[in-house]
Amino acid sequence: MLDQPEDIHALFNGAPQTTEFKKLRKRIVRQTREAIDQYGMIEPGTKWLVCLSGGKDSYTLLAVLYELQWRGLLPVELLACNLDQGQPGFPATVLPEFLEKMGVKHRIEYQDTYSIVMDKIPAGRTFCALCSRLRRGNLYRIAREEGCSAVVLGHHRDDILETFFMNLFHGGRLATMPPKLLNEEGDLFVYRPLAHVAEVDCEKFSASMKYPIIPCDLCGSQDGLQRQQVKVILDGWERNSPGRRQVMFRALTNARPSHLLDNKLFDFAGLMRDADNSN
Repeated sequence: MLDQPEDIHALFNGAPQTTEFKKLRKRIVRQTREAIDQYGMIEPGTKWLVCLSGGKDSYTLLAVLYELQWRGLLPVELLACNLDQGQPGFPATVLPEFLEKMGVKHRIEYQDTYSIVMDKIPAGRTFCALCSRLRRGNLYRIAREEGCSAVVLGHHRDDILETFFMNLFHGGRLATMPPKLLNEEGDLFVYRPLAHVAEVDCEKFSASMKYPIIPCDLCGSQDGLQRQQVKVILDGWERNSPGRRQVMFRALTNARPSHLLDNKLFDFAGLMRDADNSN
């Protein structure tokens, strides 16, 4: 049995009708809606630029946002956007054909940032920082040109955890990707509606829907990246203690400045004992 076209957006046509998939789909929708509500992402009547790389996470993001919109729970306009960065061998027709078939309003932008990255980064170094900066600049520009209020990214719970530990191990700070961020210019929000969704759920969902996945050959697959090293550590912890990732993620939502050491967040010097009760 398949979803009937009149019952749901075309992105869900052919969805499996197994109990397992129904539970998965319901969980992803619920967690996405929770994040959108919890972090105050909705401004009714605005327009979101939904960034689509062709990976499992961005397909999941696109599908769940359209389901929420289809059900009247997301009163914003959605514009899917793929930034073709000029990587050799990138299948440039896959996403346009898919989005046309699904009836998804979209913009495909070509900007050869790959050549810039290859020219600027010495051999043996990773591309991620410069690639990310160039991509972000182009996405902000496109969002402004399209009259969007927000750039919407497909980072999930595990991305957020990995970034936290990268900052902890290599940056010496407690910080990660926030689910909602105002850009430096103050004119655009950056949203991560999948902030509560596990990576494994995105993988299962996109595989079940048979979306045409495009692998990342520019930065995410480079050996020796700090993110990959952190992922290995987290995978080991999860194997030894199932559910550990979710416990750690919950900790990010339960910070206690008075029990840390940052005196910019808590006035330790101003703590005063009650002299009347000292005896």
